[in-house]
Amino acid sequence: MIAEVLLVLAGHSSSLFPTDHKVHPDFVPLLHPGEQQCLESLGHIAVRYRKIKKSCAALARSPSRYISALCAKLNAILKDDYENLVVETEAKVLTRDTSLVAAGSFVPLSSIRAIFAEWDAPLAALEALTSELEAEERWQPGPLIDLLMVRSNTGVHRVASIHARLCEAVQRVWITQLQAYLIHGTLASVDPLASKKYALAEGSMPKCVSAQSRESIAYVGRAIGTVRDAQWEKQFPRNIAIEHTKLLDSVLPQDQYEFDRVIGEIRTTVSEWLWLNVLTQSDVEEAVDSLANYFLIRNGEFALSLIRELERLTISRLTGRAGPTTMIREQDLHLALLRSSLGTTAQHDPSLSHLRFHLPSGPLRPLLPSLAHAGPLRDVSASLAAPHETVSFDDLLLGTPLILNYTVSWPLDLFLHASDLHIYAALFAYLSALRKTHTRIHTCWTALSNAQRARRRWTGLGEGGTVEDLGVRHELLRHGWGVVRDMTWFLDTLLGYVMTDVVDTEFRRMKGVLLGKTAQLARQTTGTQSTSDVPGAAQSPQTQPPPLQSSSLPASQSAASVTSVPPSARLDFSTLREIHTSYLERLLTGSLLANPSLTPIIRAILEVCERFAAQVERWGGDVLPALLFEGSIAGGGDRVGEMVEERHGVVAEIHETFNTLLESFYEQLSQSTTQQPFSATDASKSMLYNMSSVNASGFHTFIRTKKGKRLEGDEEVRRHVERLLLRLDFNGEFSKQRIGRNSKGRGEDEDILVQGGLV
Repeated sequence: MIAEVLLVLAGHSSSLFPTDHKVHPDFVPLLHPGEQQCLESLGHIAVRYRKIKKSCAALARSPSRYISALCAKLNAILKDDYENLVVETEAKVLTRDTSLVAAGSFVPLSSIRAIFAEWDAPLAALEALTSELEAEERWQPGPLIDLLMVRSNTGVHRVASIHARLCEAVQRVWITQLQAYLIHGTLASVDPLASKKYALAEGSMPKCVSAQSRESIAYVGRAIGTVRDAQWEKQFPRNIAIEHTKLLDSVLPQDQYEFDRVIGEIRTTVSEWLWLNVLTQSDVEEAVDSLANYFLIRNGEFALSLIRELERLTISRLTGRAGPTTMIREQDLHLALLRSSLGTTAQHDPSLSHLRFHLPSGPLRPLLPSLAHAGPLRDVSASLAAPHETVSFDDLLLGTPLILNYTVSWPLDLFLHASDLHIYAALFAYLSALRKTHTRIHTCWTALSNAQRARRRWTGLGEGGTVEDLGVRHELLRHGWGVVRDMTWFLDTLLGYVMTDVVDTEFRRMKGVLLGKTAQLARQTTGTQSTSDVPGAAQSPQTQPPPLQSSSLPASQSAASVTSVPPSARLDFSTLREIHTSYLERLLTGSLLANPSLTPIIRAILEVCERFAAQVERWGGDVLPALLFEGSIAGGGDRVGEMVEERHGVVAEIHETFNTLLESFYEQLSQSTTQQPFSATDASKSMLYNMSSVNASGFHTFIRTKKGKRLEGDEEVRRHVERLLLRLDFNGEFSKQRIGRNSKGRGEDEDILVQGGLV
């Protein structure tokens, strides 16, 4: 019977246990109850062992290399520990070992039961593990490693040890795949760690890998893989790849702190090599300059030419015959871009080929603008009282949503992300809307001046007309000039502030930080002094670090290693993105585009200015009607001065609306400086948050803190709005007490609360 029991424990079938671990009924009368219990306990161990072996055989056929590695390791553990124990027990019986064989001829079943008692808990845990693995059709490496790590956290030493060994085997396979991804940029055909676009696949990372390491893995793998796919003239050095392989072989992801250190060191080395060989400083500067010239309209002559060309395109489609030629398509907009560059500094700029206009709503059939009063005052008041909706300016340039895109190709996509380009597009829509409205008001001023000079040829010093309407014509003309003057003053102030105090200032600061860091990095890596120690000074070609050769190491592996370079001096793509993100945050904050309480008012002001300019254009470029039109049948009036009174009402309404919007703008701007700022982690998220924020008067700086301290220049960003307030209130008009200001023209018995703005 002892031989039969040992065979059962080794995984063979026996007549002692016909179905499960229960003893055959025919043997029960021959056994003592204690012996029966020992036999059934041993049979239970044997049944679990057979189930585990059967499950391993089925799971080993899985296409997943992680499951196959787990099964192989589990079979090895069972062979080395459990099966060897069966062999050793049989050897003791055959050699009549006194520790097991009593009186040299008797082997108690209780002794065998005591020998295999240590496998009760391990086999039960392994049976539960294999059942859970078979329940899922497909296992990703991340959840599988997490499952094994959770099961290894137990107080039973043998169970914890077995699960830890299984987890280590799976992690070794995962590290092999990670080495192929991080060092060679290759992906497996089955269970890849990332997609074809080098985005980490769901479930490819265990929970023990920190978020920082995940981002570094995605960044390094994407960079190395893109360099390999692009067949760049310089590939990653082989000696550094071997060094990185050794580093990854020495660590497992379950050792989180050591794993983070290794991944961080690999990222630093790869970033420095990419900066020295692939995407250099000149490429980054060229991209930043072109984005600033076209999206931030720092190239003023091209921006004005583009606005005129789009207006000319709209007019040509309006005046064209019916048919396909009356539609505006994206190719027409691209042709307008090329025409706008003729005769400007952008004519020979290769960056112009990266610009494309996109019409989200499809081809456009231009329509004449409607001058019907839409009630901007009522809309603004409702928007200030209710939760804010997203306010965009992309439809003010062409009359329909128009988005300017910038095509980013390798290797520039390592630096510029899609979220950055969305922010640039929003800034272009905002700035171009300001510039277009500013241009139209200047054109309106010119038209009024030309009409005034033409009129004075015949009327002398007066405005002409009969005695009855002389005063009305005089008041209408002065009122119209006052509206144009106020609009011109506000748009000059706002556009000058945005372009000078915000765009130019932040652009120079960003370039200074970028050049300062590159000069500092060059001095650290080459061990030489730069030609100029002034922060922000550009490097000369002689002082730039030489390209990395096959026999040389990057900065992190040379004498000036990572440990010898201070973190503030390292310039990789993470630092570049931080500099650029901070730059975009400052632009959004300073230009007021990220302030949800001011953007509706700014848009309403632009719409009022556009309405007035269009109204004057419809009147023939003059506020006053021609003298021969007064009282004529063509004018539709029955008495002299009716057309003057009608135009006077329109101008007065626009003037009152504009003044009210100006007061609301200054009030919200003043209140925004007293709000508490908060920090954001990404420029695109900051803008989207503020577009939908419920806080109606918050001015947010969106500048991230570093170790509890503000970054350099943060206070300067906050003072941008203070400069705008000083410009708007240069004569103290807005800051004076406002009670009774608009009492003229109102009833004398008007409520004093209304005059004081309390109702």
